[in-house]
Amino acid sequence: MDLGIKGRVALVLGAGGGLGGAIARSLAEEGADVVVADRSQEAAEATCADITGTGGTAHCYTWDLADIEAGVETIDRIATEVGPVDILVNVTGGPPPSPVAGQEPALWRQNFEMMVLSVVTLTDRVLPGMRERGWGRIITSTTSGVVAPIPDLGLSNSLRSSLVGWSKTLAAEVASDGVTSNVVLPGRIATDRIGFLDRKKAERLDIAVDEVVADSLRAIPAGRYGQPEEYGATVAFLASEHASYITGSVIRVDGGYVPSI
Repeated sequence: MDLGIKGRVALVLGAGGGLGGAIARSLAEEGADVVVADRSQEAAEATCADITGTGGTAHCYTWDLADIEAGVETIDRIATEVGPVDILVNVTGGPPPSPVAGQEPALWRQNFEMMVLSVVTLTDRVLPGMRERGWGRIITSTTSGVVAPIPDLGLSNSLRSSLVGWSKTLAAEVASDGVTSNVVLPGRIATDRIGFLDRKKAERLDIAVDEVVADSLRAIPAGRYGQPEEYGATVAFLASEHASYITGSVIRVDGGYVPSI
């Protein structure tokens, strides 16, 4: 299936990570002109090398999402150097594992700016151009914790839930302009982040990591962790011409892991 996004400029935030990198590669495979953004220059360059090594087009930009002013300036540079953004994929780093109670206000503020305010601000920067051109895709990757809170991930469950409300509200505001806004939720996808969380859970419960993984697998009807490429393919479809009638949605990529309807 031709997804109809060849030549579209796609900006993927957090594209040096496992999920962001997979998304960037999937979009490049469909012919999108991919802008790879990450706070780690080394990670961004690795993703770009993967894309160009298979014949795709990629451009590397490095900035920390916590620096919102730098992000806005970089968005403007991208518009000049690559072209106006047609597809924006918001992927942010996760906060440290923690309970929700008793956290310092400064920690809440720091993670709110990185995970929420940066996404809202950068989206607002590219949105006018999308609406003017009559075509755009806003896709925000969050966590399954927004529908089934994950123990010891209090900051993530709370802050990322706000992005779901934001995305749904935005979808209604821009649908008539040809712009869609959707949220994608990863379940247990085999990335370094999930490996880190499994190890932290093992430490907290004083059990072996293998026991944590086995417990997770028993809870996943598919019987395995997902692959980053499967997540990337889902996002690529949501960015496609064929997904023009999907907006305001929350799409789970979890192998049936989340038990709620």
